[in-house]
Order: sequence, then structure tokens, then C-alpha cells
Amino acid sequence: MAGPTHALTFGPVPSRRLGRSLGINTIPPKRCTYACVYCQLGRTPNLRLDRHAIFPTGRIIDAVAERLDACARAGERVDALTVVPDGEPTLDASLGALLEALHRFELPVAVITNGSLLCRSDVRDALAHADWVSVKVDAGREDEWRWVNRPHGRLGFTDVLGGVCAFAESRRGTMVTETMLVAGVNDELGHLRELALVLQTLEPDIAYVAVPTRPPAEPWVEAPTGDRLVTAWAMLRERLPRVELLADLLPDAPARTGELADELLAITAVHPLDEHQLATLSDASGDGIEAAEHLVAEGWLERTEWRGRRFYTRALH
Repeated sequence: MAGPTHALTFGPVPSRRLGRSLGINTIPPKRCTYACVYCQLGRTPNLRLDRHAIFPTGRIIDAVAERLDACARAGERVDALTVVPDGEPTLDASLGALLEALHRFELPVAVITNGSLLCRSDVRDALAHADWVSVKVDAGREDEWRWVNRPHGRLGFTDVLGGVCAFAESRRGTMVTETMLVAGVNDELGHLRELALVLQTLEPDIAYVAVPTRPPAEPWVEAPTGDRLVTAWAMLRERLPRVELLADLLPDAPARTGELADELLAITAVHPLDEHQLATLSDASGDGIEAAEHLVAEGWLERTEWRGRRFYTRALH
């Protein structure tokens, strides 16, 4: 059976940081520099560091223009264009050219990166074209970094942290950090103190703290207790002017601007959907859960039970 083509855009989806965000998926499935234990897209079979051009910039721009037209026809608001692929966006050697080109749509341009390649000047130059950049900082010490992020073997903690610091110092737009806390891994008090010192050095506009809310790559991953989460927030808040918690699932579903099956495949490549969100995506043309189950039967989606909830994610092929 012929498979679906790679969907370059999806949404807009409700973002806790960016409002109604139109997602741009520029990386083939799970091509990443990290294999984070908590990743909502599963394990990383394609761990790599090499940067090269992947999709032609013109093709991506055309896909964004088409999606924005569809949103306008459907009356869907778009607040930002966000490069948030199911892999690490800075692996795309054409990222800088793409970010420049996206400004023609006169919307804020955002990138969500794990920061692992910011030790490269060409990567920092590329991200300088974004209005808003989120950089992952899950650890203040090498042991926890290797445990939670499971980086490519040629990456070093000192180099990665140095690259993030260099980008923070030279940034032109907004830079935020995001830290995912995993119980028993990077939520211990000693780690949190080291993390606070690192984040204080970076001086992010906002430091976000998150916990796993979707099925993680490793089944043993758990969120910290509520008390530990409050402690983490308080320790970071002592050194940073603005710290925000991202601890809950979004109640809303992404917008639907096309055929239901196509939308499910495009969205779940980056954002697993639960039953509530699927039901919200449904309309008179069909049932979201029924459509998802059909895609499961065909092998394009996978169904996962986690914490009493049913999630659907894109299957890797």
C-alpha cells in the first residue's frame, strides 16, 4: 500500500506559548540529535548530527501559503508560524533561508529546538532569523543530561551548553527555555540548583517548566509529584524573573482545514492526539475516533493507553 506523503504543515494547533500556531514539519520522521526518554513521538531510530538540505524552501513556502488560505476560508485564526518538526529542526541546512522566507506572511516566526547544535555558528546564524526561539535545557549537569536526553555519542555537554550560551548572548528576538522534569532523573534538589544557575546565566525571557503529559518513549518515565514541581518552580523563580509551568494537557483540539484522515496523519506526526481531541476534530463528515481506528488498522497510526487515556500517534515506517 502506498503511504501518505510527508505533510509539511499542520494545524493551527492551540499552543500554551504561541496562541494558535501553524506548525511546519521540516524533518523526516524522528531524525534527531537526541533520544529523550520522555519524547512523545517515541524512541529515536535515526540519531544523527549531519546537516543537509531536506525539503526545497519553495515547496515549504507553498505549503504554508496553501494552509494559510485554507485557514482563512475556514475562519481559523493563526497567531504564529512555528517550525516544530518530528525531529531536530536545526538538522535542516536550509533552515535560515526558510525562516527568512516565512517573514513574507507577516506573522511571528518561531522555532522549537533542543539546542544541541547551537555550538555551530551556522546554526546560530540560521536561528537569528526567527522572532521567537525555544531552547531545551533539561539538565544543569552532564550526568542528568545524558540520562534524560540520551544525546548522539559525538555531542558533549560542555559544547552544547556553550553553544546555547553563545546564542543567548547574541539573540535578536525572544528566547525562552523549556525544561522537562522527569521523576527521579532531573528533579532532585541538587540538580534543580545546578539547573537554576545555568538558566540564570542564559537569562531567557521566560523559563518554562514542563512534565510529561503524553505517552513517553520509555514506559518508566513519570512526572514529578506536585510538591516537587512547586519546589522546582520556587527554586528557579529565586534566580529568574519569569518562570511558567506547563503541566496540563491542552483541552482544545487542533483546527481542521482539510480531509480528516490527512489532518490526523499530519498532526499526529508531531502531536499525539487523545480521544477528546479526536472527538473535537470530528464533524458531520465523519467520526474522529473511527477515522483514527481505521488508520490504526491500515498501519499508519498507533494506539497507546497511558494513564487511563487513549492516544493516537503516527507510526514510523
